[in-house]
Amino acid sequence: MSDLDIKRPADAKELNVEGASVPFYEYKVEETQIIEFDTSKTGPPAPMVNAMTALNFIKSANTKVIMINHKMPAGLFGKIEANFDIQKTDLPDGTVKIVFSYKDGQSEGADLTQKSCGDH
Repeated sequence: MSDLDIKRPADAKELNVEGASVPFYEYKVEETQIIEFDTSKTGPPAPMVNAMTALNFIKSANTKVIMINHKMPAGLFGKIEANFDIQKTDLPDGTVKIVFSYKDGQSEGADLTQKSCGDH
């Protein structure tokens, strides 16, 4: 199963995540912890803020973050692509699914404090 084929199960647990403006869900696929959120119905800065908040969960290869968004978040990618592996796909409903994964030796150095598109 590819990371892009992962689907949130009905029994996924909703997480209370400080700083998040949309619901976050947690579930497991085999031995991998998945943190998922959907910002497809929000505008800036919600996708960036929630993504940067979610990426804090990635501490090892056993955790992945799934983001559903209304478009590819280019500003976000520019900030974090050196620190995380990113897989992306278009979904049938016009939204996009992005799977963020641990990048060995790089994820630890990510600056996840810059949560707006204008931060450099």
